Amino acid sequence: MKLWLKITLGVVILIIAFVLKIVWNSGFFTKIEPHFAGKVTEIMGFSGAEDITIDKATGLALISSSTFTENAPNGGIYVLNLKEDEPKPVKLTQNLPFNDFHPHGISLYQTPDGAKLLFVVNHHRNLNTSIEIFQFTDSTLIHKETITHELFISPNDIVGVGERQFYLTNDHDEKKSSWRSKKDLLQIPMGNVCYFDGSKASIKADGFLYANGINISQDGKKLFVAATTGKKIKVFERDIASGSLKENSEIAVNGADNIELDESGDLWVGCHPKLLAFLAHSKDHSKLSPSEVVKISFENEKPMVESIYLNDGNPLSGSSVGAVWRNKMLIGSVFGDKVLLCSWRK
Repeated sequence: MKLWLKITLGVVILIIAFVLKIVWNSGFFTKIEPHFAGKVTEIMGFSGAEDITIDKATGLALISSSTFTENAPNGGIYVLNLKEDEPKPVKLTQNLPFNDFHPHGISLYQTPDGAKLLFVVNHHRNLNTSIEIFQFTDSTLIHKETITHELFISPNDIVGVGERQFYLTNDHDEKKSSWRSKKDLLQIPMGNVCYFDGSKASIKADGFLYANGINISQDGKKLFVAATTGKKIKVFERDIASGSLKENSEIAVNGADNIELDESGDLWVGCHPKLLAFLAHSKDHSKLSPSEVVKISFENEKPMVESIYLNDGNPLSGSSVGAVWRNKMLIGSVFGDKVLLCSWRK
């Protein structure tokens, strides 16, 4: 066989292998068999409900709702009381000291003296992003502080670990551009984890294929980070004093988005089982994208992944979070006008 023919054949094989890898990672071959062993109720009144976290002591769920389009109106933080049989959303951010509020990832942190702080990723219309810190009571959010830094490049989610300390994920290490989109297509890892220690920021981990949801174990010693297109959750050992991270293990999860913990410390992850369908849904919301929530429990530190909820795009497309309190679960999505309240018998 002539050399040029060998080279051509080798290039063709590499291209085919690369395309198959992309198609496989996108969940194209994933079979969707809808299931959930419980009751599902739709709660309307949102413009996207990308992230949800629940105050375990009170059963109050905080919901980040926003539309991420050019010249979009302000979003908001809503509260739902899960102790009620038919909870209704109440907006807590009617009177802010600023007028550019588009919340994304959120995290509720309780200080040693019992105060509750809500950390919010806030995307501005000028493409810059700030972190807003609010004091949370049962019925109000009081804005305390705005924090910005040049390393907050493309923040997605956040987890508070102190009164002014937090980790955030940058889903990319550069601003939006046509070149960044091409690098996404080539599956070049660009995501990272940034730590703010109260005065300065630093990158503590990188090399993620779309760094997304982030959360911390109940004892503060482990950090969980979702790599959405990487189809995994990375687990890090955390040095509490310095904030430094050491990669420990990986958990295979298709299309992992936001990560929440229940009262037992198990992880609940909103997922996009078919990423190509979600990409199409993001461009045309009428196109359906399957929604899934998985539970990750640990037995002798070995993770066990169980699919709790799965649909074919109805009644909610593009699930981004599943947050659990007692026998109730709220499922939110990036673009939907509702959240799902799922309940089951204990």
